[in-house]
Amino acid sequence: MLRSLITACLFSTTVCFAADATPKFKPQTIDDTVEIGYGTAIGDVNGDGKPDILLADKKEFVWYQNPTWQRHVIAENLTERDNVCIAARDIDGDGKVEIAVGGQWNPGDTLNSGAVFYLDPPADRTQLWEPIPLPNQPVIHRMRWVKLEDNKFALVVSPLHGKGNKKGEGAGVKLIAYEKPANPQDTWKQTVIEDTMHITHNLDPAQWLPDTPAEEILYAGREGAMLLTYENGKWSTQKFPLIEGSGEIRMGQLSADSPFIATIEPLHGDRLVLYQTAPGQKKISKRQILDDNIKAGHAIATADLFGDGQQEIVAGWRTPNKDQKVGVKVYWATDASGKHWKSAWIDDNGMACEDIRLGDLNGDGKIDIVAAGRNSHNLKIYWNESK
Repeated sequence: MLRSLITACLFSTTVCFAADATPKFKPQTIDDTVEIGYGTAIGDVNGDGKPDILLADKKEFVWYQNPTWQRHVIAENLTERDNVCIAARDIDGDGKVEIAVGGQWNPGDTLNSGAVFYLDPPADRTQLWEPIPLPNQPVIHRMRWVKLEDNKFALVVSPLHGKGNKKGEGAGVKLIAYEKPANPQDTWKQTVIEDTMHITHNLDPAQWLPDTPAEEILYAGREGAMLLTYENGKWSTQKFPLIEGSGEIRMGQLSADSPFIATIEPLHGDRLVLYQTAPGQKKISKRQILDDNIKAGHAIATADLFGDGQQEIVAGWRTPNKDQKVGVKVYWATDASGKHWKSAWIDDNGMACEDIRLGDLNGDGKIDIVAAGRNSHNLKIYWNESK
């Protein structure tokens, strides 16, 4: 029944679901000239109270202004080689995001590649921003602003390889927290959070321990995953022994006391995997494969898309799978325990997905989906039209 309903929906411009899935999503392409679409972010750039979309593309960092989605260039040609990541978040409470970016992407050069910049905004944020270079490790790959305590954030930057690494062997990857000074031109305090993994791929700031003001970091790489915790000015590390080598990692919640972790395994892998905790605990105890028909999986996000108090998983991949399809799908639990899951297409073969972000873009209380496509060269919003 579900299969027939989904198939019928493919003939319309709106993605729809069976009755027990509730939402439907309407796609809108806001840019069809994307070169690679390495990374995305959602945040209010100009302080008008509306979340904008930000994109790290091959040679430009840009933002799309809500609600017209007019494209503005933030910075361009900062390095000789490609850009690779972007982090945007309001860290000082003024209603406007601070932006950091990474570039000089060359995964084959573990000595001299990589670059990190803080972008200092002009009075008119539609104009070019001033790039302030920060010290960096080679092969910069991912970055996120992470809350350390009330009114204190750090820019956490993850390289792909350790310095001088060859074929994933040698020095560990230095995951570094940068703390922004009042004057961003001054020296930024740097702290090495973790340096034992040799190929890493992504991180997720999350409230895994909700009784503390700090966000924890879920951190994934070829050798597995770990939880990084900040308390009293220090970082501590706890490995997740059940989680296998992973490329993507995100936290979600089936309920307030039932968190889960979703991964794509292995790195650039073909499996979407769910890890659950025992009721009322934070220890991972169950592993479940939700989908083994993706290829070069490169994006996961979680949010309550259905408005039912449970969070769903959105995943995307960029290389044709066994059915010769790329795309974006949503996965949802059909029982409170999370034992049984269903899935449906958000984008069937129209998005070679490189990155995904979720947010309420039009203020209707429903979470929308933003995805950037690599070989499909597009940036889309999937409007949540659930009733």
